[in-house]
Parts: sequence; C-alpha cells; structure tokens
Amino acid sequence: MGAQDSPDAVYDARSLGAPKMALFGLQHMFAMFGATILVPTLTGLSVSATLLFAGVGTLLFHLLSKGKVPAFLGSSFAFIAGYAAIAPNGEADLLPYACLGVACAGLLYLVLSALFRVFGPTRVMRFFPPVVTGPIVISIGLILASSAIGNASTNWLIALVAIAIIVVANIWGRGMMKIIPILLGVVGSYLVAALAGEVDFSGVAQASWIGLPVLWDNTVFSLFGSGFDTGLAITAIITIMPLAFATMIEHIGDVSAISSTCNRNYIANPGLHRTLLGDGLATILASLFGAPANTTYGENTGVLALTRVFDPRVVRIAACFAIAFSFCPKFAAVIAAMPACVIGGVSLVLYGMISAVGIRNLVENHVDFMKSRNVLITALILVLSLGIAYSAAGAIVVPVGGVTISLSGLAVGSVVGIVLNMILPWGDDESKGGQGAGGAFEEPLPLEARLDDVGGSEK
Repeated sequence: MGAQDSPDAVYDARSLGAPKMALFGLQHMFAMFGATILVPTLTGLSVSATLLFAGVGTLLFHLLSKGKVPAFLGSSFAFIAGYAAIAPNGEADLLPYACLGVACAGLLYLVLSALFRVFGPTRVMRFFPPVVTGPIVISIGLILASSAIGNASTNWLIALVAIAIIVVANIWGRGMMKIIPILLGVVGSYLVAALAGEVDFSGVAQASWIGLPVLWDNTVFSLFGSGFDTGLAITAIITIMPLAFATMIEHIGDVSAISSTCNRNYIANPGLHRTLLGDGLATILASLFGAPANTTYGENTGVLALTRVFDPRVVRIAACFAIAFSFCPKFAAVIAAMPACVIGGVSLVLYGMISAVGIRNLVENHVDFMKSRNVLITALILVLSLGIAYSAAGAIVVPVGGVTISLSGLAVGSVVGIVLNMILPWGDDESKGGQGAGGAFEEPLPLEARLDDVGGSEK
C-alpha cells in the first residue's frame, strides 16, 4: 500500500471539533453494540459487565499500543463454544469456571506477544504477506455476513431503510451527515421500526436508571473458597485455552485489516507484540470480572473504512461511552430492544466494507494472480474459511485425549495459507520476497519496504 495519505482521510479528529468527535464516538459504540451484547445474551453473562469491560479493555489496549491503533475491543464469539461446554444452559454457578478458563486462554496472548518482542515483526511478518492477509480479511467480512443476513431477514423493509440511509448519507450527504452515516442509519431505522410497532419497550420501562455493572457472584474471584471445584476448574482451563490459538490468528488478521484501512503500518509500529499484549490483558481482565473475552472488532473497522476518520481518539470516546452506559441499565435496555432487522441492515454495509478492504489490499499491492502459487493460496484460504464456517458443524472438531478442540474456519484457512506461502516455490521470473510472494524462509526486505504491503509507512 502506498505511503501517501488519502486527501479525504482524517487522522486528527480534533480539527473537527469536540461535538463531532463525540458523534463519531457514539457511532462506533453503536456499531459494536449489537454483536457485543449478543455474546452475553447467548451465554448468560452480564450485559452491563460486558459493556463495562469492552470500554475498559479498549482503553487498556490503547494504552499498551501507544494510543496509535483505532481498534475497539468487543465481545469475542470464538469462546462461545467454551462457555457452552462448561455452562451449557448459562448456569450462574458454572459460568465463573468458564470465565476462569478464558482468563487462562488470555495468558497465551502474552506468550505470543513475547515471541514477537524477541524475534521482531520482520521475521514473523514474512508469514503474512498480502497474498495471505488479503484473503483472510475478505473471509472475516464474508463469515460475519451470515449473521447480518439472518438479522436483516427478520424484517427486510426496515433493514433496507437502514442501508438506504447509510448509502444516501455517505454518497450524497454533505458536511457532518456524510461522515456519520452509520449512526444516522441506526437512529433512522430504529425510529421507523418503533413507528411500525417492531420494538418491544417493556424491558425499558422495568429497568432502573443507575446500577452496578458487576456482581461479586459472577466473578472468578467468587470461586475461591470452601466450595471450589478443582476438577471443574482444570476441565474448564484445558477445554477453553486451545481456543486462543484461533483468536490470536484472527487478531493478526484484524490488525492487518485496520492497517490496510487506515494506510498505517500498525504491525510494525506500535507492533503486534503490543496489540497482542493489549488484547490478551483485556481478555484476562474482562474474564476475571465475569464478562466475555475481548477481541478487536471488525464492525468498527467497517466504520473506519466508511467514514475515513482514523483518529484513535474517536474510538477511545466510544469506549468511554460504553463505560458510562454500563452503569445505566435503562440505556442497556433501550439498545437491547433494538430490533434485529436494524442491526442486520447496518451490519450488511459494515461487513461488506471489511471484505472490500481485503480486496483493495490485494489490488493495491499488485498481487499477481497469473502465478499459480498465489491463486492456490487465495483459493484455499477462502474455501476453507468460508466452507468450514458455513458447514453443519461450523468448525473442525479435533479430539485430543479427553478434550475436544474446535478450530474455526478462519483459523484453519489462515494456517493453511501461511503454510502454503512457506512451502510453495516461486516462478523463475518472480522475485523472492516481492509483493504477493512473501517467502517465509528468505532473507526479508528492509522492514519499511516489507511491511509497507500491510499498511503504509509510519507517519
């Protein structure tokens, strides 16, 4: 990707003024909200605690990544299978054990972070050239697309209203309207849904205005006492920790997507060792207090791509909103009452933007698809990632002793792409280490040139 900034990109939102920055932050919060609260809804965890530690985890991530990466950390779907294995019906007394397992899984992020720190991004990123990261990013958006379709199908008319508002605001809008299309789409379609009688506000009326987001009995700390079940704790740890291998690979793909979107080299600066450390510590902290594991959110990457406002301050504002609203059960109830069709309509645009970023990554880096190796790598990443994700099982299940490990399609596709890039030969006329090649065992190009493929030179 070229080193020149796009003329319509905003890297310092302070030039736009505080009110506009606040609106951008609110837009990011709405973008992550639907998926973030879905995880506790499916697992039985606390919605308020989820919001609190999504915000706190995001701020911690920004602190550790030098405040440079405009990423929001929301609830991870990758660990849902782990929660279901330990607390299949969301049992309140079993969920803390599952959270203990997730907290231990977060420790693996710290290990990988240390490896990046020791060996440096240059050697590690030889495994992730554009021909690998581009299809991974494309797959992230396409895998998420099924949930958007499922939500939108509950009422296609209202979903289309959300899409239409976003398109009109982004293409024909002027001034502020042009750069907050997601927020306009959410609010506008929500109002239409309310007028159409599609919103159930009964939960809003019953919710209180102020409440604590964390309860002691929901935390991991509540386990340690006379009733502590050592066997169940060990089972939870062994069952859930392997899931981190998939989420760490996805993290690298997400950071690649954000780098490509923002035309910045976040893999080199602040470095994957910092982003992995931030993601891992955020996951550990959230899990200890009874909230879902955190992960960098593709929804917010879609917002970045659409609005072209790349200032991380805006994402930190969104985190502060999430923290503030976590203490207001009534607000959580208002958002929870948002119809699935509204979320689906907005998500269709956001998830499509993620995949479009992956395509742009391939095009701008001139990946040569006349080369059979590049075609094979891309084909297998896409087919495995999407095929496994949409299969009946939704994952490849590998029994190891008495433990069953589920590998997501994205994890399998990523591993296969990385391995193929390592072992497949180049053509005689193809320079080793060049764009689209990325040999794993060749001496790398200088860091600036090598990693420029992923997101441009550091400004």
